[in-house]
Amino acid sequence: MKCLLCGSQNHKVFNRLDSFGVPLVYLQCERCGLVFQSKEKGQAWESDFYAETYRRVYQESVTPTAKDLWVQDQRATNLIHFLNQNLSKPLRRILDIGASTGRLLESFQRFFHCGVIGVEPGDAYRAYAEAKGLRMVPSLEALCSESDREFDLVSLIHVLEHLPDPLGTLKNIKEELLEEGGFLLLEVPNFYAHESYELAHLTCYTPHILREMVKQAGFRIIKLQRHGIPRSELLNLYLTVLAEPLPGTVKVPSIQPERNVRLKRRLGFLYRRLVQKLFPHRAWLPLPEEKLV
Repeated sequence: MKCLLCGSQNHKVFNRLDSFGVPLVYLQCERCGLVFQSKEKGQAWESDFYAETYRRVYQESVTPTAKDLWVQDQRATNLIHFLNQNLSKPLRRILDIGASTGRLLESFQRFFHCGVIGVEPGDAYRAYAEAKGLRMVPSLEALCSESDREFDLVSLIHVLEHLPDPLGTLKNIKEELLEEGGFLLLEVPNFYAHESYELAHLTCYTPHILREMVKQAGFRIIKLQRHGIPRSELLNLYLTVLAEPLPGTVKVPSIQPERNVRLKRRLGFLYRRLVQKLFPHRAWLPLPEEKLV
């Protein structure tokens, strides 16, 4: 199979493991260094995986849980703060791809007083958001069939790692969905601090690889933030990026490969184990149900 970043077919096995009882193989591109999941036995490559299977596998429920809603609320608060610090213009229309229950969309509405639309393939989660009065569609294809589809912010929060064609999706957002002067907001797990290997995670993002993916799609990064919100005060589990599209006349630079990915991951997890040992209560913050134990 081809690398999801550079298209090379030269790769080697990076890791083999089980996730939710499913054996997975992760490959590493020998050209650019991207680590990605092989299609071999990977259920998340199937087009209907997110309609119902994803939620049932991950949380044994196709409907939103209290834990899920709490995590989404914490992420929304952090993302609003991140945008408020790094944006200098008002937002009028926002699209959230992988909108889940719509908690982030509701926060966008309240803070920016803007119009919002969500894309969510999960039937129960989309229905939950629609019951709140939010406008939702099941897929990007359904959205792109509409005439009024230009937004000044498009967000993908913990979505890019799930996509079978992340680069193509980002290019499509730039060309078909963002208005002139619009922005792209991304958040993904950080491969150098987060476990990252999961049934539904098709791509593993390091800070360098995320920058390269965004650059190759024709964007300029305004800000890249490493953080642990809402799970840790000390571990940089996540990467959040704000980017803007480059003019079509600007030539996309060649990919700068990442080297020593395995060593960097080992060093990152050595630091993670040290922090967990020295500062256990700050390394991992409790989830709602854990607070009741």
